[in-house]
Amino acid sequence: MESHLKRASLAPTTPLLRLRSLWNLAAGMASGLIGHSFLALVCRFAIAAIFFLSGRTKVSGLLTITPSAYALFRDEYRIPLIPPEIAAHIAAYSEHFFPLLLVLGLATRGAALALLGMTTVIEVFVYPDAWPTHLSWAGLMLYLIARGGGRFSLDRKLGIE
Repeated sequence: MESHLKRASLAPTTPLLRLRSLWNLAAGMASGLIGHSFLALVCRFAIAAIFFLSGRTKVSGLLTITPSAYALFRDEYRIPLIPPEIAAHIAAYSEHFFPLLLVLGLATRGAALALLGMTTVIEVFVYPDAWPTHLSWAGLMLYLIARGGGRFSLDRKLGIE
């Protein structure tokens, strides 16, 4: 009888309190169902897809840099301090290598950090007006840098998370 009275006194008494209670219950269920490992997997694949697909536009075959990629770095991107021919190679190889690491969940934090560095260069020197897009990428990468690749990663299997 006493526990029933306690529950009755703790039960929400107004519609707003009941709604808040239901919301908090649903939020708790979502937190239990959508954990770090699932979020990390989604982040890893999302960022990997963005950069890998961009890298594929710069090459033909396996990793042969296209003439249009050289022209892009020479005429549009114009990254300071790095010759366009070298920048094209660095970008194309990085956009293939680091996404592969992310998909595997191997060196997740380092791969995300490298792609965050690329994103910063793109934002500062190439497309400064694209900050909303770059910020959304950065959010995913910062999550991976802070929390790691999760249970579904080679990092976890190798004990290097």
